[in-house]
Amino acid sequence: MPLTILTDAEVRALLHSLTRDDILTLQHDLSETLHEYSTGTQETTGCCSTNQPQRISITSHDGQTTLFMPASTSTSTGMKIVSLAAAPAPNSDSSSINSTFTPPPSLASSQSTTPSGSLTLLDSSGSPLGFINAEELTAFRTALASSLVFSRRSNVHTIAVFGAGKQAYWHIRIALLLRGPEIHYINIINRSFARAQPLMQEIYTSGEWAGLRSPKLKLTVLSADYGEYARLLKEHVRSADVIFMTTPSTAPLFPAEYLTSTEGRRKGRYICAIGSYKPHMVELHPDILRHTVKPQQGHHFHKHADRGGVVVVDSIEACLKEAGEVIQAELGPGQLVEVGELLMVKKAAMREVEMGGEGEKGMKRWIEAGNVLYKSVGLGLMDLCVGEGIVDMARERKVGTTIEDF
Repeated sequence: MPLTILTDAEVRALLHSLTRDDILTLQHDLSETLHEYSTGTQETTGCCSTNQPQRISITSHDGQTTLFMPASTSTSTGMKIVSLAAAPAPNSDSSSINSTFTPPPSLASSQSTTPSGSLTLLDSSGSPLGFINAEELTAFRTALASSLVFSRRSNVHTIAVFGAGKQAYWHIRIALLLRGPEIHYINIINRSFARAQPLMQEIYTSGEWAGLRSPKLKLTVLSADYGEYARLLKEHVRSADVIFMTTPSTAPLFPAEYLTSTEGRRKGRYICAIGSYKPHMVELHPDILRHTVKPQQGHHFHKHADRGGVVVVDSIEACLKEAGEVIQAELGPGQLVEVGELLMVKKAAMREVEMGGEGEKGMKRWIEAGNVLYKSVGLGLMDLCVGEGIVDMARERKVGTTIEDF
């Protein structure tokens, strides 16, 4: 069995060569994998949640965390090992709602937040098939998972992005690959203008983005040192059709009332929070999650909640243990729905429509135009699924180093 080795530079080059069709192929494979994770059994699939061990973390004396993330599919097993910089101490005042709102501290203020490490892939017989630098891959697979709901949104005219690192980079790039002509405004919000400016400059000038830049696309950067930060922050949040939150923040990035007030509820949004990964870390104010799950007329579309709202997550078990927003909002499993389960309900509804039934018309409206909040802390299964696809593409395109008979 040949072993394919991909450096960070090779992974980056390969990912930048992906076309829209390539992204759709990887997106479909990830969708099916998460569907099996949420609905499968040990008898039917290797992707089921029972076969996915909880990740293990080791914290060093300087606060750096190393994560060990084992996973399995029907065709492979593997493990990602990544190290992350120390998380800052919690901010004691996380509920400020006033005209002088300033962004909370995050790792991005002082050091890189990009996970460094590797992904090892084994085939079904246990033979090594891939060894991949995980830095670029981690950001890419997270953004690809975020795109599962993003692709179904009816309106993506204006996007707000919190953060300017690799996660922000790939959320923007995949969004433009999938829906570029429909996106007119991307507003990047970051503590430091100096850290955000290179991202905007690359999007505007780099040849790697040439095919993605629509003539109608306008980018802005808003940083905390701007005099009218609070006013513009509110404008950007409320005007957004999509909000990508990609920072390891320890306090909410904007006051809850921006979205929970009467004015804030005037439009539906897709809100994707993927930056925080520990119980004390939050990007969204917990009140926003409480408001999302507040019982209301009508019903939502998963087996746990007939009338109340739900928060969409990658893994209920993982988010209940690790997602600061979910923990601090004191949500229970009945108020969460896994994106894989949501896809299952969508499939069932579409089948019913094809057979002449009504299907879940309301579900379609909710996914496409309602308020959908997605929280992810990441799964090793995502890395395994996307990693397999990347290795296959690398072999087809003669990228990387292949050791025969390893």
